[in-house]
Order: sequence, then structure tokens, then C-alpha cells
Amino acid sequence: MTLIPELLSAIGSGSLRVVDLTNRLQASTPALRLPEPFANLIDFSLETVSAYDEPGPFWKHANIHTGEHVGTHIDAPVHWISGRDGHDVSQLPPERLVGPAAVLDFTAEATENPDFLLDIPHVQAWEETHGTFEPGTWLLLRTGWDRYAEDERAFLNADTTGSHTPGFTAACAEWLAGRSEISGVGVETVGIDAGRGAELIPPFPVHYHLLGADKYGITSLQNLGELPPKGAAIIVAPLPIVGGTGSPARVYALVEAATR
Repeated sequence: MTLIPELLSAIGSGSLRVVDLTNRLQASTPALRLPEPFANLIDFSLETVSAYDEPGPFWKHANIHTGEHVGTHIDAPVHWISGRDGHDVSQLPPERLVGPAAVLDFTAEATENPDFLLDIPHVQAWEETHGTFEPGTWLLLRTGWDRYAEDERAFLNADTTGSHTPGFTAACAEWLAGRSEISGVGVETVGIDAGRGAELIPPFPVHYHLLGADKYGITSLQNLGELPPKGAAIIVAPLPIVGGTGSPARVYALVEAATR
């Protein structure tokens, strides 16, 4: 069998690039801010336990404190009421976390209108150009929002009417949830629903439809501009938290050097 040696050789030679799609996890990493009376998760922080000193003379280590859904993270089905009887993050089948990446680029539209919503015709037009989705596909919505990843105010883009970030229409969310080829969706924004997702029917339709259909979501992705529309592979690596509704994740893409 030569598949694994060929893969490793391609990575070693640079003909197959590994692209990191993960935002750095630190205290300043942008996180969702829910309005009252809803409760928010804690931000990420490190608590130093020892640093080459009396508590640990030869080592440095720390405790981490974070919410499950902070930074680049995955939403498991059990995260939402529609998937409450589904898998927690420790139960996600590993083969569902590796698959083809379909990158839909709507950066221009989201730049012009931060409340842009991807709709069914947008996806159908992509498939007419690039071919139908392959089994296990992750649909990745590129909007250019990763340029705000170090600036929480711009990233959340909130005013008195709420947050203004791009996402999916309710009809598109329901339609994608019914597509057996799709393992999940990925976005560059703080959540898989649009900033005004609470105003749609049902509220937060991507969470409701996809997680209820045993599909997954990943957020706060970076560097989607380095991926071609079709032909890359995605690898999502969350912590297997027993009972977890989600987890910070390291997300990679494998891309042929000649494609972009």
C-alpha cells in the first residue's frame, strides 16, 4: 500500500501544502457576546502553575480556562435543542471530521453588505461551475471576515440593532441540512449563523437545521483565500470532551501547491 508514503512524500516535498485555518487562541480572541438576560461563556485565559521555579523547577505549565465555543471551534449536534439527543463532541465519528472542502467565495458581497446571506441559488450556481458536492464535503463560506480576527469590535460588528455579520438564509440552512453529501459548514465569523440570525425563522436556522440533522459547524476560520474552490481536503481536530457541546479545534487544509 503506497497511499500514506505518497501523502507524506508530497507534504515533505512541498507539492502538497498544509494550510492552517485556525485563529490563534488567546485572551483577546473574539468571542460571542450574548445580550442580557442570556449567559456568556468565559474568555480564554492561561493560569500559570509553575515556570522553572519552586512549584516546578524544571518545567513550565499552566491551567487553561475557556468556554467550549471560543475561537475556532466545532459545534456538535448536542449543542442545539434540535440535536439534543445527538452526539457530543467526544462521539463525533473521526471520518466525518476529514473530507473535501468546497469553498464558496462571497467576499465582495459581504464587503458591500455585512448582512449578506448565502441562499440556495448561490450554492446551485457554484455546483454548476465546479460540480456537485462529494460525499463528506465541508461547505466553507468565505466572506473575508478573517481580516477582523484580531479586532473583536470589528469582528462582531455590533450596533444598537445587534451584530451584523454574514451567514445563510433559513431556506439555505434547511436545504443544506437535507444534503446527505455534507458533513458540515464552516465560516470565518464568530458563529455559524448570521449576526442577525435570531430574526430568521426559525431563529438561528443553521444551528437548528444542521445540528438537528447530525451535521457540524466550525467557526472563526482563517486563510480560506489560500484554498481553491474545489480540490482541497479539510481536517478538523477538536478535543474529545465527554459531554461537550463543542470544542476549540485546530483546523487544517491540504492543498496541492499548484492550486489556489
